[in-house]
Amino acid sequence: MVRLGVNVDHVATVREARKGIEPDPIGAAVLVELAGADGIVCHLREDRRHIKDRDLSLLRQIVRTHLNLKMAATDEMIKKAINVLPDMVTLVPERRQEITTEGGLDITTNYDYLEEVTSSLRANNIVVSFFIDPDIYQIKAAAKLGADYVELHTGSYANADDLNQVMDELERIKSMAAAAAKMGLGVSAGHGLNYQNVVDVAKIKQIEELNIGHSIISKAVLVGMDRAVREMIDLMKR
Repeated sequence: MVRLGVNVDHVATVREARKGIEPDPIGAAVLVELAGADGIVCHLREDRRHIKDRDLSLLRQIVRTHLNLKMAATDEMIKKAINVLPDMVTLVPERRQEITTEGGLDITTNYDYLEEVTSSLRANNIVVSFFIDPDIYQIKAAAKLGADYVELHTGSYANADDLNQVMDELERIKSMAAAAAKMGLGVSAGHGLNYQNVVDVAKIKQIEELNIGHSIISKAVLVGMDRAVREMIDLMKR
């Protein structure tokens, strides 16, 4: 069955609205794991707008499943990752003014630098993933770099306006997941997935893990974290 990684950034976003100490993303991570999720995801941004360095350090101490650190491929973040040693690093594009990550990382235009980054992280026994658009050229570049995983950006699928567009985007994800697996890459997917659109993506046999944050945290505000996580897992099992 496809695994579920839950992004706790959005808990920290609520905390930062008041610049206080609650709600606590560390406590949220404990509840997420108790509810049956397979991993915790967090994004340490350069501007520290939600997850802070202290959060990351504490998450590394308490997470018992799988800690996936999303980060930009900068010297500062590489040093941070090697110091903290998450189970996985997912390299993502990052722009200061964006509300959320708006697209996949362009590996082809940053190939030489990303090759160095990949080598550094893997030398420290960190699994390396690239958050990319479902595009064959990006997948080939990731495989050539020696990445362990690619995470396919599902934003275009999630934001599609009509059924034909939804089906076209779903087919693109399916074909690129198959291509990535054929090249020896592990495949995960995420961005914009929710309780209404997750089932068809979870059915794609090459996808090993879905990373979901905003939808689960939003539902947790209304029904509690345990129920929100368990309902998502039940949908994925279908």
